[in-house]
Amino acid sequence: QRQLVESGGGLVQPGGSLRLSCAASGFTLDYYAIGWFRQVPGKEREAVSCISSSGGSTNYADSVKGRFTISRDNAKNTVYLQMNSLKPEDSAVYSCAARYHYCSRSPSEYIYWGQGTQVTVSS
Repeated sequence: QRQLVESGGGLVQPGGSLRLSCAASGFTLDYYAIGWFRQVPGKEREAVSCISSSGGSTNYADSVKGRFTISRDNAKNTVYLQMNSLKPEDSAVYSCAARYHYCSRSPSEYIYWGQGTQVTVSS
């Protein structure tokens, strides 16, 4: 079974940091771009960041630029999202997803999804 598993979510105060991990099980991430998405009840899923299969290209939503950093370690079959200077509006369920090679902002173009991890930013 090919699976993606997110970890690292939790409760953090405004201004704090979290590092999310996206680990592949049952397949290698070498040929996949990995995107991070977030969603809150009543709103559409939002593209947060993405990294190409080679790691040579990355992108970020305007709302997180300068605060979040995406990276990958193919030897560990894992992609990371470092989140700094967190704000209450960053609270959401964060999911990672995979598609072949190159990034897309459209969730429908991703073929594998993790179950999501909750991030709550609150004082």
